[in-house]
Amino acid sequence: MGSGFRKFCLQFCCCCCARDEDDEDEKQPLVPQDPLEYFNREVQKRRDEETNLWSTPGDPSHSERDDDRTLYTLIQARNKTRMGSTGYRRLSVDIEAMRDTRREVRDKWKTILENLGFMAEADSLLTVSAGASHDRMRNAPAARAMLTALHSETSIFNSKEPPPERYLFILDRLIYLDIAEDFMAKARRFYPPRDDSDEEMSPLGINLPLLLARVEAMNGGGDEDDDSDASGNLSDRS
Repeated sequence: MGSGFRKFCLQFCCCCCARDEDDEDEKQPLVPQDPLEYFNREVQKRRDEETNLWSTPGDPSHSERDDDRTLYTLIQARNKTRMGSTGYRRLSVDIEAMRDTRREVRDKWKTILENLGFMAEADSLLTVSAGASHDRMRNAPAARAMLTALHSETSIFNSKEPPPERYLFILDRLIYLDIAEDFMAKARRFYPPRDDSDEEMSPLGINLPLLLARVEAMNGGGDEDDDSDASGNLSDRS
């Protein structure tokens, strides 16, 4: 398993576990005059990716999917809000609720990978950088079919919304490592489909349109320190 995984990283993986420095197709970033500034920016970008687990990691605008757009809008709104204010705290609650939802999904995938014996490699296999490209995928149609099956036949995802695109790249890696079918079998066993009533009761269900409306209302005016519950937050869901 170890040698196969290292070979996979060297030849194919677009994540941080390994890179083929001789890949002429990969665009090299333009290093600014201040290397330290570039390094700090790249570190912050990687930290941002791991913190937010963007559903479409290759979209720098974070606007292609509703869930990414909502999370990005929340983060931008909080950046413009005075730290410690009521509005700042409300936005922080909403941001962490969305991040928790994404982390829970990732943890499910990690549980299965570790159960398959990939304890040391699980984190690397689940890392998808902003440079992930469909052009570098080797089994895109098969990965897409498996992603659709996981979404419809298991509860590994927390929503009926289209599954995050980041997991398409991960499935492509699992196909290359010849463990995708085993992963599918474990997913069906560990996370069988939920009833609609179970999903409605899930504390991680997030109403994206309502959340966006609340953010827009906060940005539209009013004292950010106003203790009114007009804008509310995700913790007020009933």
